[in-house]
Amino acid sequence: MKVLVLTGSPHLHGTTAFLADEFCIGAKEADNEIIRFDTSKLNIHPCTGCNYCRKNDRKCVFDDEMSQIYPHLLTAEAVVLVTPLYYFGMTAQLKSAIDRFYSVNELLREKPKKLFLIAAGADGDSWVMDALESHYKSICRYLRWQEGGTVLAFGAATRKDAENSEYKTMARALGKELQQEL
Repeated sequence: MKVLVLTGSPHLHGTTAFLADEFCIGAKEADNEIIRFDTSKLNIHPCTGCNYCRKNDRKCVFDDEMSQIYPHLLTAEAVVLVTPLYYFGMTAQLKSAIDRFYSVNELLREKPKKLFLIAAGADGDSWVMDALESHYKSICRYLRWQEGGTVLAFGAATRKDAENSEYKTMARALGKELQQEL
């Protein structure tokens, strides 16, 4: 299975980067192909809702590094969103990339995919990721994608918190569980 992993943290060696690594290790052990982009390090302009793409065969008005993601987004059988919790939601960097899915909505809705969510936050309260989880479910519903699973790491402020927790095992197991076919 081809798996596209989109991370949103500006910290390439932080908590969610570690959990993404663990997911990828598990997915590779299950013989999946992994394509990974760290959206915070890419020049991705936010969608402006100009509808240029609607009038120009799905081509976005912005010619930026999102063009590296599109081919893999369209051909992947699974997409993994990885983000730290920033004020009850995903990072702006990851959200900018997701907003740019707009130009290829029709194509994304035609092909079934699985969507996964891996998130980490310092807060231990069980409700703090409710909005993020709801957003994930809304993306699945809108794109007609299957919910693949989540790892929501509460109380994981630092990489060490994740390294010494059940979340490491959970992320790797989620990757291993990917089936070769949808």
